[in-house]
Amino acid sequence: MHAMAKFLTRNKGFITFMLCMIMFRSAVADWNVVPTGSMQPTIKIGDRILVDKAAYDIRLPLTHISLLHLADPQRGDIVVLDSHAANERLVKRVIGLPGDEVAMRSNVLYINGHAASYALGSYSGIHDDLKNPAHYEIERYGDMRHAIRLSVNWPSPTSSFGPAKVPAGQYLLLGDDRDNSMDSRYFGFFPRNEIVGRSRYVVASLDPQHHYLPREHRFGAALD
Repeated sequence: MHAMAKFLTRNKGFITFMLCMIMFRSAVADWNVVPTGSMQPTIKIGDRILVDKAAYDIRLPLTHISLLHLADPQRGDIVVLDSHAANERLVKRVIGLPGDEVAMRSNVLYINGHAASYALGSYSGIHDDLKNPAHYEIERYGDMRHAIRLSVNWPSPTSSFGPAKVPAGQYLLLGDDRDNSMDSRYFGFFPRNEIVGRSRYVVASLDPQHHYLPREHRFGAALD
């Protein structure tokens, strides 16, 4: 006990700093490594994204308990969630809000009976395109505008679904890589309290296909 007390006394500044850092990352802001391509082309494999954990709630550190409700996720937001159904942390885009009726027909999105509009997009540097060619489109619905990736040879069996009505307190989330994303089409609607933050920027990016060299042009990049 005496040795422990001496250790704590000698290192109280460092220990205090580490505790403050843990609390800050838990309740205010954190970064998240993206190891999969489910949000391509918006988020590339190896991106480190900034997670604003105070975007929607002020939470009790190290818990999902909301101390102060600030806002709710909006359509088009990129959110980070701790999914019970998937048993892992996910990064997806908000598509359906509580009360919305959402459907998809051959990768064309319908919300409350109205189809999203699409325009051709062009993206380079997506390594998956070498083995699985894809084309890109800009999806628009209301104020939401973002790129999606659609496989040429391997369309997803979930490219059509619904219509399904989003229950109160839950959200329909999809990946931007529509034919390569485990999202609400597999796990169902996601509860509001599982959403821990919103991401709008890349902090840093390392390219796993090139010995994890930095992608300097991705540092600080905005996420649409």
